Amino acid sequence: MTMWRRTYLLLLLVRIYLALSPSYIHPDENFQGPEIIAGQIFGYPNLKTWEFTSSHPVRSVFPLWPVYGLPMLVLQWVWTETGKEAVAPRLVYYALRLLMFILSFVLEDWAIHELVQSPRERRIAVVLVASSYVTWTYQTHTFSNAVETLVVLWSIVMIQRILDNKHRSSLLSSALLGSLVAFGVCNRITIPAFLLPPGLYLLPHFLRRPCSLLVLGTTFILTSILGIAVDTLFYHPSSTEPLFQILRSDPTITPLNSLLYNTSTSNLSLHGLHPPYQHLIASLPLLLGPALLLFWYIRKPSLSIISALSATVLLSLIPHQEPRFLLPAVPLILSSVRLPSLAVLKRYWFISWIIFNAILGVLMGIYHQGGVVPAQLWLGQQRQYDSGLSKVFWWRTYSPPVWLLGGGELLTVDLMGMKAEEMMDRVSGATEGYKGGDPTSVGLVAPKSSVDLDAWIEKTKSVMVFEQLWTTGNHLNLDDLDFEADGIVGTLERVVGRRGLVIWKVSRIPEV
Repeated sequence: MTMWRRTYLLLLLVRIYLALSPSYIHPDENFQGPEIIAGQIFGYPNLKTWEFTSSHPVRSVFPLWPVYGLPMLVLQWVWTETGKEAVAPRLVYYALRLLMFILSFVLEDWAIHELVQSPRERRIAVVLVASSYVTWTYQTHTFSNAVETLVVLWSIVMIQRILDNKHRSSLLSSALLGSLVAFGVCNRITIPAFLLPPGLYLLPHFLRRPCSLLVLGTTFILTSILGIAVDTLFYHPSSTEPLFQILRSDPTITPLNSLLYNTSTSNLSLHGLHPPYQHLIASLPLLLGPALLLFWYIRKPSLSIISALSATVLLSLIPHQEPRFLLPAVPLILSSVRLPSLAVLKRYWFISWIIFNAILGVLMGIYHQGGVVPAQLWLGQQRQYDSGLSKVFWWRTYSPPVWLLGGGELLTVDLMGMKAEEMMDRVSGATEGYKGGDPTSVGLVAPKSSVDLDAWIEKTKSVMVFEQLWTTGNHLNLDDLDFEADGIVGTLERVVGRRGLVIWKVSRIPEV
């Protein structure tokens, strides 16, 4: 077995380990996918965010069904056939993570093999992509951006196949490209930024083989109609009219709604506005780290690097920018560069690359909000632990996925980053009164790094009881960083040194 193969297999083990580690990179990985479909299939409690509840919904459910819905339906069928009880949210959660790992391992790595022709360069490209923390973490989480990455890669593979096959119409590749683009637009409207510039290379082919353009257009239209039909059914659940009539009178075209929403600066200001150079000075360095230095070693202009660079420029024109918006650019860039030829430069670059990805991999793959999912899964089973909770407040964490509760009557109250004094008033007020002759108890989920909570517990110990029900140390709350107030050392000691998440049972001491 060659060194490259052994390295790749080792990196696969890292990828699957982090895929099954319950870190929580961004709420969208749950609330824009599994939260919705799990509620539809299993009847789990779920929270529909504004993207799904506005009068002009901007999020399509069409891509969610094949990516998340189909695996859930298979899981439900297997459980029903074996005569077992309802599928536990824990099993669904880890099954989806395993699925995302498989999609990354099979489709992403396969696409790299297709796009890089030289065997030597292919080995380097595959290992670079496989050794990126972005592949280990973002790409194995249930992000629409992870799905977009796969669609972009395989769309470019189809474009390349069409261009390479100059003497044929490449009808199959054209048909697949049309469906992929339509599916990708329903998933995220940013996909044209990645595909439009490479797609321009197809114009001469379409002039020579107009039937290819006809096939591509047909599959694009048919897939788009299917997506609009699925979304229209989802967003008109109480309509008694036939689907055909609804499509004629009031179709739900979520990509168009999303485009109109995201072209309004006033709308984007609600999510945060960034300068046009944000992707260049922040997003790309965060995603690529030392790999940015390899821009000096780009092999040659290719569809991959054209796609990555054009998308970076075009998406920089949008005022709201997040690193994950450039997720497809990571494998495109890493598969387009060479390593330094000088041995000493290559050695130092490899050291920096390993350190960068090890740090970010551990942070984003294990610790980043890593207690939220396990805590919610535990709360979903809290009846068997007899915790006596009916309401749980979450403070200074990412929004907990409601579907992970799996049923029951436990009420989740997300206090987000509420000020400590307001949080104390809300929780204290909820403990007033009695339930079944006993003082009312509520749950409070908070990071260990919150020193305000320590002061409150000490101050109210004569009138209130704080019982620790559950805790984990695999939780870092980066939103709790406050270098201005605590200084660098003080902040790191508090946030890193006191990392973790706790579920408290809060109640009042009965008056005598």
